[in-house]
Amino acid sequence: MTSTERKPWHAIFRLLERDERVFAVLLAVVMVGGLATLGLVPLGPRHAIDLYSLVFWFAAYKVGIFALVTANPRATRAIFVGALAIDLLLVFVLLSLTGAATSLFYLLFFPLVAVNAYYFGTWVGLGAAVLAGALYALSAWLVPPWVGWTPPVILAALVGLPAVTLGLVAERERRARNEVERLNVELTGTLSRLQTAQQELLVAERMATVGRLSLKVAHEVRNPISAIELNADMLNDIVRGRPDPDMQEAAGLVTAIRDQVNALDALTEEYLAFARFPRPNFEEESVNQLVGELADFVRPVATRQGLTVRVAIDPNVPVMEIDRGLLRQAALNLVKNGLEALSSGGELTIASHFDGDSVEISVSDTGGGIPDAVGPRLFEQFFTTKPQGTGLGLSITRQIAEEHGGEIRWSNRPSRGAIFTIRLPIKRAVNV
Repeated sequence: MTSTERKPWHAIFRLLERDERVFAVLLAVVMVGGLATLGLVPLGPRHAIDLYSLVFWFAAYKVGIFALVTANPRATRAIFVGALAIDLLLVFVLLSLTGAATSLFYLLFFPLVAVNAYYFGTWVGLGAAVLAGALYALSAWLVPPWVGWTPPVILAALVGLPAVTLGLVAERERRARNEVERLNVELTGTLSRLQTAQQELLVAERMATVGRLSLKVAHEVRNPISAIELNADMLNDIVRGRPDPDMQEAAGLVTAIRDQVNALDALTEEYLAFARFPRPNFEEESVNQLVGELADFVRPVATRQGLTVRVAIDPNVPVMEIDRGLLRQAALNLVKNGLEALSSGGELTIASHFDGDSVEISVSDTGGGIPDAVGPRLFEQFFTTKPQGTGLGLSITRQIAEEHGGEIRWSNRPSRGAIFTIRLPIKRAVNV
């Protein structure tokens, strides 16, 4: 059989995937099949009916129920309740037309109640069984001879017992299925978390390898850098002692060499600082004093770049336990980033603030702000947008803040630029 020939069957199976549609088909097969089977029993001339037309229209009615369930799945329960009521009434009419107590069509109550009990549960099945007995009694009363109350009670009991049993089995099966689905969801979540943890572990292993390699490279590079810097200084002294035009050009080249060597030295020191992060030594210090000294330190550099450094100190900031050297390094990293983000005429603000529970050190600028694509990766190790950046500055700053029991946050300012804030708790956790 080709794939083209299998497609209609696949479409049918997809339609039957939902429990509600399966129930609709099952109920239709049971009722139409039961009706056709009972029709094989010959009826007396007085009770003759057009069985073929009856089976056809009953099947059409069941197809309509299936279509309603498919088109409006949210109203499935209401549709099936209505179908149960109609089916009971149809069996009642058949009984009344074919001799009531002497008719065999009362047997249709058995599959009808049983299948509905399996879908709706015990109580609906029990109620349908009682209603079936009542309808049987009503048909016997309307179409003599009256047989008394014993046959309807027996019918209700015989229909109700399997209905209750099927209802209990169905409820137990549903609970088991829900439990399996819950466990499946939990297992899927666990597997997802495990995969995430494995990926994070791989990244951590790579980062550890890169860290060890960076530390080794930094160690190996420091000595040549020192030798180059020393020789450049000596060469600079020699060149400056000779006023020739060629020597002036050579002096410029030597200065460029020294600048690049200094940049490489700073890069190496940053890698070493990250790889050998020191254990913080907490002492009672003034955060405001640290902010003021940091502003005085960077102001000359900012002035040469045509920038303005503004300080906003909160006098309510108390003295607190900090590692002054590490916290200064963290704030200095933010200040350097702010200065690099500014053009001539820009303004950098270093501020402190006390809100009762914590102290904040913030660095804001009037630059272009942080692009949306860059923001989520700001604190990733080795992520940088600078040509000569290491991608470690903000990572080190966050690590220092966390060592103090605090955190670092950032946001783009509504007007212009960005603001980075180191938030430190007044009461540091004991295990920090």
